[in-house]
Amino acid sequence: MKNLSRSSRVLLCVTGGIAAYKAPHLVRGFIRSGWEVKVAMTEASEAFVSPMVLATLSHNRVWRDRDYLSDDSGWHIPHISLAEWADVIVVAPCTADTVARLAGGYASKVMDGAVLASKAPVIVFPAMNVNMLDHSATRRNLDILESMGYVVVEPDSGDLACGYEGRGRLPDVDVIVEEVERALRPKDLEGLSVVVTAGPTREFLDPVRYISNPSSGKMGYSIAKEAWYRGAEVRIISGPVALESPHGIQVIPVTSAEDMLDAATRAMDDCDVMVKAAAVGDYRFASRSEHKIKREGKSEVSFSMIANPDIAATLGEMKKQGQILVGFAAETDDLKENARRKLRAKGLDLIVANDLTEPGSGFGTDTNRVTIFDVQGNSKEVQGDKTEVASIIWDEVLLRREGR
Repeated sequence: MKNLSRSSRVLLCVTGGIAAYKAPHLVRGFIRSGWEVKVAMTEASEAFVSPMVLATLSHNRVWRDRDYLSDDSGWHIPHISLAEWADVIVVAPCTADTVARLAGGYASKVMDGAVLASKAPVIVFPAMNVNMLDHSATRRNLDILESMGYVVVEPDSGDLACGYEGRGRLPDVDVIVEEVERALRPKDLEGLSVVVTAGPTREFLDPVRYISNPSSGKMGYSIAKEAWYRGAEVRIISGPVALESPHGIQVIPVTSAEDMLDAATRAMDDCDVMVKAAAVGDYRFASRSEHKIKREGKSEVSFSMIANPDIAATLGEMKKQGQILVGFAAETDDLKENARRKLRAKGLDLIVANDLTEPGSGFGTDTNRVTIFDVQGNSKEVQGDKTEVASIIWDEVLLRREGR
């Protein structure tokens, strides 16, 4: 995925939990995302990970507790310079002791002082024994952090280093990178409830055969993830895809067009924006066999098919004042005419049309070439990877919400 927050500066604060051994992987993940990284370590964390390793990987000096008031470097006022430098501060892992220190506003360590002195977003990743995590004092302190505007990411569950099983594991590097990316993005979709339909539908003839299409769901998932980055609450109504469920987003799995219609109409009641990026089959079999249909020497066979419900048109009729409905049109000919006709007929506010015959466009690719049409007759051609296309789609949605 192309990262849209390159050149950002991340201060990673590493504290003294066993999960500190993962800090080198975090540094590498941040570097791969195009971010500059500096590290501040507590004295306890040095028992689990070498400052030299983190300095080598980050290509920057690592700041340690001994630097706070040292004759050699104290004159730099490291906690102030780090606070002014950082675009986002990540505390990972964050021990119970560190949670308490941050909640209490302590400032006797480099990382404590940097957090207090910074105006940048702070993301806290608690990682500890499950009983420590569930202790009322820890929960109270985490609530205090959230009340101060810090982002607190709940830990994963599983086998813990202490021998217990339960919540307390530091999330995977990819999840931490996603949270940092979200913190770095402008929150121009904050407060909006967004629903995206994605992927193909399947219509079964019998228990082992169905008709479908090659949609990978990549475009819909990119649209959903971009909305989440920009602060929206996001749900995906997803047909069968081979994509992992995105962090931070609720995925509602469906199979058939009728399944998707049911889920979409339910979601339409309480969403602000619905984006219909799924490739829904137009027809289904008139009847479905409960048993596998045998070949039995037949050289040809035919089946009757009937039309599926038109989900976009149904949602267009349901649309309330203030809601925005975005549709997609995958075409092989007469793209402009077909797209504009669907825009009007289905009550859409925007339609995103792509020509499946164009290279780098349509099903299964990581890129897309689309034209966005609105009800005023305007159009915009967009091409790039699907993350970039998704970003521009949301820019256009925001213009419609502002009445432009």
